[in-house]
Amino acid sequence: MKKSSFEGFISRYNLGGEVESVKVVSSDEGMSVRFISDDKTLLGVVESEDKSFPNGEFGIYTTSQLKGLLGVLDGNVDVNANTTTLVFSDAKTSVNYVLAELSVIPAVPELKQLPNFNSTITLDEAFVATFIKSKGALSDSDTFTFTCNNNKGEVILGYSKINSNRISINVDCTCDGDVQPISFSAKYLKEILNANRNAKSSSMKISSQGLASVSFEHEGYKSNYYLVEVK
Repeated sequence: MKKSSFEGFISRYNLGGEVESVKVVSSDEGMSVRFISDDKTLLGVVESEDKSFPNGEFGIYTTSQLKGLLGVLDGNVDVNANTTTLVFSDAKTSVNYVLAELSVIPAVPELKQLPNFNSTITLDEAFVATFIKSKGALSDSDTFTFTCNNNKGEVILGYSKINSNRISINVDCTCDGDVQPISFSAKYLKEILNANRNAKSSSMKISSQGLASVSFEHEGYKSNYYLVEVK
């Protein structure tokens, strides 16, 4: 398999190191992973059409260590697996990654019934670039806040009911009525946007019941993320 294909899969769930422990499921249809952040405010599903990974369920406990091992290999690798180990090899070098017991991987709850999403924000290239720069400028801002009045929406970093350092981004959105300020994790959205930067223009759907959803498709990958409101 191409190492870059597996690394692309990893980057979409690892999100810059925010998600470390996952169960990778591989079949003749491709690979998938469902994951949840340590603080339980981010859930996601990533799928890859790459069919060259061994079939099975694999417990990855420390993704950062796996990424480091892959870094020593050339662009094309063979992948083999047994009950305890994944073995990646190129023409000259092989690396072993010891698998974790599936029982130690965080359980990811099923999202059986999604709420009604009453707002949709366009995530075009301009918004993505501005949001990432804004999070860098206000690195201590843990959340972004969405609000909409008269169908004019804003995404605000540093939002507060009192005077504060903040950045307000006007967004292209559609809203079912006015939306009171609702906040989600800024660091997770930044990493989601970074990991999917080459994807086609997408949108983020927001429910006033406390959930945001964003999906991407790009070159054999499908990524779906759900952000839980931060109060």
